Amino acid sequence: MTTTLRPSAPLQREPDGTVRLRPYDICVNGRPAGSLHIGTAPGMGPTVGLLDGLAVREADRGRGRATVALLAAEEVLRGWGCTMVRCTVPGDAGPALRLATALGWTERGRNMVKTLPPTPPPLAPGVTARPMTPEEYTAWEAESRAGYAREWSSRGLTEEQARTKSEASYRDNLPEGLDTPGVSFGVVEADGVAAGHVWVTSSEAAPGTPGSYVFDVEVRPECRGRGLGRALMLLAERTALAAGDRAIGLHVFADNTPARRLYDSLGYTTTRLHWSKRL
Repeated sequence: MTTTLRPSAPLQREPDGTVRLRPYDICVNGRPAGSLHIGTAPGMGPTVGLLDGLAVREADRGRGRATVALLAAEEVLRGWGCTMVRCTVPGDAGPALRLATALGWTERGRNMVKTLPPTPPPLAPGVTARPMTPEEYTAWEAESRAGYAREWSSRGLTEEQARTKSEASYRDNLPEGLDTPGVSFGVVEADGVAAGHVWVTSSEAAPGTPGSYVFDVEVRPECRGRGLGRALMLLAERTALAAGDRAIGLHVFADNTPARRLYDSLGYTTTRLHWSKRL
């Protein structure tokens, strides 16, 4: 039997032509056996592909249909000029995770969520919290924009792709800067000295899950190794509870082992994993 991809709708484009999307049927000898969406990743330029919505009918599972479909999708994206492809997999989707690994995909990061306790957690003795000042925000934003682009560039994106993603992220998430509604920037001080910051937004802890989201958390280099990362995350929980939220989410890069250990110890669970592959 022959497994192929067949377009099931016309190619869709954004007005500027930078984002494409097209649904496909996974066919076995012309018979629909599943579906897959092939597109380009919003905010990352036209050379980063995105695969979504892979589904194979139960009667056709276990026969390599998904494997052939993913390999065929890679060829579609190469024809579009893509040099990288990304996808997101639910944290509990064992077969999908094994398939991605077998086809040479690499985990780049994961989303994690925590259900919050009813009362705010206390901060450690000697640690206090306060809002970030406008002057601190101005200095933070300039460095953070550049740092975020460098982070993605180091993880496989071209400099242009990384810069595009960084600009889109700040444009979408901080349209009014420090005054953006629902946004909170907190600073922790240890013994009266500013030691780190955390950016929390009240909107969604995860897609479809109301709550708060930690966009950025950092301890100053000279203050690391003193448990202040935990203090910042507890401050994030206090901020979320003050906003009336009962869940909090975040994203962590796969190779950030210390952060992943911290989040595990605080009770976060993985909800989605993000994978990528060079084409």
